[in-house]
Amino acid sequence: MDREQRVCPVCGQPVQSVVRRHKTLGTWVPRWVPGPCHNPACEAYVEEGAPAVAHEEKPEARPEPTG
Repeated sequence: MDREQRVCPVCGQPVQSVVRRHKTLGTWVPRWVPGPCHNPACEAYVEEGAPAVAHEEKPEARPEPTG
């Protein structure tokens, strides 16, 4: 398990780690990412109890196959 302390990318406040998953070679693999920031002074603030949306990079858009 990942023991690294995660921080908010906006304010640097420690945040909980949450598990996301991605598919690699047909298998779902866990990936630990920073969870929501609960610092009220932060731009990325999320209220307690709100759905967790991790601060993570968006996957690149893949071109649609042409016919």
